[in-house]
Amino acid sequence: PKEPSAPGRTPFHIPLIVSSIFRPPAAVSSLTPSCSPLLSFPISSPPAYGRPPAVSGGGPRASSSPPHERKMVQKTSSITISSLLFQFLLFVSPLIRADFGKQEERWCGCPNRRPPEEERRFRSATVEKAINSVVGMIKDRELACLFANCFPNTLDTTVFLHTPGETAGSGKSGGGSGVLADTFIITGDIPAMWLRDSCNQVLPYMRFVSSDPALAQLIEGLIHRQASQVLADPYANAHNIPSLTGPSPHTSDATSNPTFGPSRTDAMVPGIFERKFELDSLCAFLKLSRSYYEATNSTAPFTENPDWAGAVVRAISVIDSMRMSSESEAAQEGGPIYQFQRAALEPTDTLLHGTGSPGAETGMARSPFRPSDDATTFPFLVPANAMAVVELRRVANLMRKAGSRDMLSLADRAEVLANEIDQGIQTYAVIKHPSTGEVYAYEVDGFGNSYFADDANVPSLLSLPYLGYVPANDTVYKRTRHGVLSRANPWYFNGTAGSGIGGPHVGLDMIWPMSIIMRALTSTDDREIAECLSILKRSSAGTGLMHESFQKDNPGTFTRPWFAWANSLFADLIFTLAEKRPHLLTGAG
Repeated sequence: PKEPSAPGRTPFHIPLIVSSIFRPPAAVSSLTPSCSPLLSFPISSPPAYGRPPAVSGGGPRASSSPPHERKMVQKTSSITISSLLFQFLLFVSPLIRADFGKQEERWCGCPNRRPPEEERRFRSATVEKAINSVVGMIKDRELACLFANCFPNTLDTTVFLHTPGETAGSGKSGGGSGVLADTFIITGDIPAMWLRDSCNQVLPYMRFVSSDPALAQLIEGLIHRQASQVLADPYANAHNIPSLTGPSPHTSDATSNPTFGPSRTDAMVPGIFERKFELDSLCAFLKLSRSYYEATNSTAPFTENPDWAGAVVRAISVIDSMRMSSESEAAQEGGPIYQFQRAALEPTDTLLHGTGSPGAETGMARSPFRPSDDATTFPFLVPANAMAVVELRRVANLMRKAGSRDMLSLADRAEVLANEIDQGIQTYAVIKHPSTGEVYAYEVDGFGNSYFADDANVPSLLSLPYLGYVPANDTVYKRTRHGVLSRANPWYFNGTAGSGIGGPHVGLDMIWPMSIIMRALTSTDDREIAECLSILKRSSAGTGLMHESFQKDNPGTFTRPWFAWANSLFADLIFTLAEKRPHLLTGAG
């Protein structure tokens, strides 16, 4: 792609979305016979805002109805006409497909899914140079094309709002001026920002923030936005901007905050898109913060923003409070602090009696929901607690570098909490499985009950080394990994299109590419990684991007054609291989 002259962003408005969705493809550009130079990659392209391009020659089509809650059924009585139009364009357009046949722009069998340069939501010359550099070393042209589409997808399409600080370009958060950067990043085909998704969407860019001040400010703005969201409601997993996107479709959810005595008030207030408490959401806020610090060695976003330390205090307090046994929590005046129920078709979309299955005191923190937004079977979600151990310890290091007395005290508190959670995992979550031996359970309740399974969404058992909790050669992890990548895991599927882990969010026989990416990221075997890359190419079904899930025997049946987290995770895999196992990309090995 042509390198932009300066970093920037494009205003997000309905005419742009309309033109992006319904623009016909440009004429086929001439490509060099070898298809190797990325500079031959055409700039004009089919739209990147949702609708996948048709597979040349009338190939397989996407499923027309993603089978779970994220389809976002709207309550039309409470939404304005303009909001309905906006949300129609975002949610219905991903399902619109048209067969453009040979007119569709393709690059060695992979369509260019980037919007025209002037319509990209955020532009970075550094990112463009990185694309050229990595693509130049990848022998497999289809894999190279997938990377060229996936790596910039978050910047190209999901930076919903970005306001630089007053010292834009300096790489500092406002320079003491009090004007902080602000960034709101949507998840893709849903106009809402998940704490977990937005963190993971920008992680591949951390490699470049020290050399790109504008990119650094984008992520500083995201840190500031997440801090304000945690302060607003630490139990919410997703937020929106009602003035731009309309109200949340979940305003009828029964979820409340205690006030005085037994009284409670409705917690579904404007700005809260969904209020499913997932332990890993708070961990994602901590991970985003410490990842930025580790990449830049700058404490400016944390010392100059008065909200950040308060948000960390709030996150630690909530994690600590969720370690209380269900019985003790219910005995409090006003009952459990967190309660949630929803009228739903799927039982995993709500909680038993508003609180979920009971848990004993274990040292771990309860997580009523998983990173898939599905309810847990048992309240102690082990991978989320493992992530909490890692992120509490690493953010403690950041707070010690920040230097204030209050932060030093908070760092000590985070360390103690991490150690107690870790002890709980080792005491209650290491179980003996009848076919795999001693393994980590996916969920436990502290009463002796456990659930061995795994879900594609991260944190997962498969991702424990990726999270930093254990090394890949850890004995218990190796047995756990063997188990979750087999029929011992009820959500592991093997078909003609590939094998991998899914989950209850989409259902049986649907494999999530994220699980295949995570299998490659945690593997020490070149052949296994190469097999994962082959499956990932097939899973794209000729669309040029990663999806939420695909049918195990037919990758043309898939959900969520615009899912930025999966695209970023795939890009992270390619960068990791380029750094640690380049021979798998260059073909030298």
